[in-house]
Amino acid sequence: MSHPWQRTAQGANLMGPDGSLGVTIFEEITTLANQHQAINLGQGFPDEDGPAELSRLAQEAIARGNNQYAPGKGILDLRNAIAEHQNRFYGITLDPEHEVIVTTGATEAIAAAILALTGPGEEVLTFEPFYDSYGAMIGLSGARHTTAALLPPDFMPDLATLENSFSPRTKMVIINNPHNPTGAMFPLEVLTEVVRLAIKYDAVILTDEVYEHLTFGPTHIPVATLPGARERTLTISSAGKTFSFTGWKIGWLSGPAELVSAARTVKQFLSYSSGTPFQSAIAAGLRLEDDYFTDTAATLAHKRDILGEGLRAAGFDVYLPQGTYFINADTQKMGITDATALARKLPELIGVAAIPVPVFCHPEGALRTRSLLRFAFCKKVPLLEQAAERLATLKDKL
Repeated sequence: MSHPWQRTAQGANLMGPDGSLGVTIFEEITTLANQHQAINLGQGFPDEDGPAELSRLAQEAIARGNNQYAPGKGILDLRNAIAEHQNRFYGITLDPEHEVIVTTGATEAIAAAILALTGPGEEVLTFEPFYDSYGAMIGLSGARHTTAALLPPDFMPDLATLENSFSPRTKMVIINNPHNPTGAMFPLEVLTEVVRLAIKYDAVILTDEVYEHLTFGPTHIPVATLPGARERTLTISSAGKTFSFTGWKIGWLSGPAELVSAARTVKQFLSYSSGTPFQSAIAAGLRLEDDYFTDTAATLAHKRDILGEGLRAAGFDVYLPQGTYFINADTQKMGITDATALARKLPELIGVAAIPVPVFCHPEGALRTRSLLRFAFCKKVPLLEQAAERLATLKDKL
């Protein structure tokens, strides 16, 4: 009988073949990056703070004495601001009292929803590649993790065969849109088909929309806005991505009252509550003018293009993302089929670090994505320009 930690590790691809606990590839690549003073484009966290005004509000909240537990479901001002945000951007109406909870980052919202609503004998379907925390939590819940492949160049599922990934045991389908690690944004036809199948198989939809404002062209479509979706959809987002305050760990979950209260039942025994002084600051952030949101995306698009150019100069095939912090590059054109081996060499070879995409997959998916690397471009422009210069030297060094 496996213990919960083993199922968690297994689900997130952390187990060695002999059952020993390995370090995550993130940790391994970061260690190599530090060792060789490489520019670390592996992990997706910004290297500069978000709006100074929000930092000031958090400091004022601390000085005012807002330092004790927030209510379990989050302070009312932030729940109101989340409801206002969903209405303002997407026309979704929420009752802040029963349909919104504040969580310790999107990570806790994902954990609470999966642990609350799925278990042994059931299946949870995700697209593949998948963000590792989904695999870890599905493993912890004891459910079976099934996947549907996202296929390059645009990383879309094959709609003709998508239904084959569903079964009467499919209890939940998780959509990450915009999608990490591929940078894909799912258009209406893909989301509509997922909703149709979720209704047909009576599955809950968990939609992780943390990159909702970090998009480059296409407009983000929340799943909850689609016909028939709302009553079975839990939507997650976070201040970490929208405002570049990843260390504040403020996320939220919204949807129908009975699904939200199920998640909250688990959430209150994970962290109960957190980040009281940050919650009021984020409430102000969600009420910022539209310009803030559009400017942030435009700045990020410029950064994407700098890194994209550098990767093309290096000889990679580059898949330009439509959203997120991440860009994928294919090594196949350079005669390299093992991106994981290359990722381990890059920090020493050219002083740039990236994450291999196969780590976001089950074995079959890892084979399909074995030549892909993921680079993060949520860094300062001079650093990205330097990374692009270093990448341009790769061809000669291979």
